[in-house]
Amino acid sequence: MSTWSPDPDALRGRVAVVAGATRGAGRGIAAALGEAGATVVCTGRTTRSARSDYNRAETIEETAELVTHLGGTGIAMAVDHLDPAQVQGLAEQLRKDHGHIDVLVNDIWGGELLKGRPMEWNTPLWELDLDNGLRLLRLAIDTHLITSHHLLPLLVDESGGLLVEVTDGTAEYNASRYRISAFYDLAKVAVNRLAFSQGHELAPYGATAVAITPGWLRSEMMLDNFGVSEGNWRDALDRTAPAGFAVSESPRYVGRAVVALATDPDRARWNQASVNSGQLASEYGFTDVDGSQPDVWRYIEEIGEPGLDANPDDYR
Repeated sequence: MSTWSPDPDALRGRVAVVAGATRGAGRGIAAALGEAGATVVCTGRTTRSARSDYNRAETIEETAELVTHLGGTGIAMAVDHLDPAQVQGLAEQLRKDHGHIDVLVNDIWGGELLKGRPMEWNTPLWELDLDNGLRLLRLAIDTHLITSHHLLPLLVDESGGLLVEVTDGTAEYNASRYRISAFYDLAKVAVNRLAFSQGHELAPYGATAVAITPGWLRSEMMLDNFGVSEGNWRDALDRTAPAGFAVSESPRYVGRAVVALATDPDRARWNQASVNSGQLASEYGFTDVDGSQPDVWRYIEEIGEPGLDANPDDYR
């Protein structure tokens, strides 16, 4: 286990927007930015007075409070990123309050229920519900485009900005593998490509775009699925979770990957790249909250897919 610890002033004075910060990777990224002292605007649809179609208890206010507790400044702003008018309003408020943003994280998703349960995966396109599939694409792709359209002007007015597109699977991994369904597959490939295309457009302004994928994420929904909490997640290995879950990572891990990029003065070397959290941990030396460095995607390729046996500790 590493003795690495976050620098509480690494991003002090910087302003970040995490779009889709209610739970999961978004909350983990917001929290890690808070650990580094950033001001973090946390957006999403679920507040203490309104819930999204997930109908879960996590709220953007909780995320903002976590950011502040960890040493940053958390600000909660309710936004439906499918609504251009709401995102435009967010941009106007950000310009009024901060004048500029240094980091934009597009982690909007909202399609977890629409992708179906594992027993429904690998269903042919013509047998899927078309309305659900098209909504999944809107939630996964349109939201990112709408958000970038309105918020990138706040990022490029000064050199050095960072745009992070959060997805599932790197461009290299997804290019040769079918991912769950035609709709899901297209969504995750498209977000990787968005980082590539936006990176092309941002480069002349001294800004960087990177696609990042977490590994097997111990999100709130994932922990609930296995009937465990973050404090006892390993208990699931004795019950319903497959062996690969032993290489899972907390949401803070991918967040620390974002912080590593944001604090790297040479981050432009990653422009247009598609990377995973374990890869960046190896590069920058940060760890997960337990001091380990999970490398889920390497485990999947070397052990999981071939169906081999291995000690999961060798991959964390």
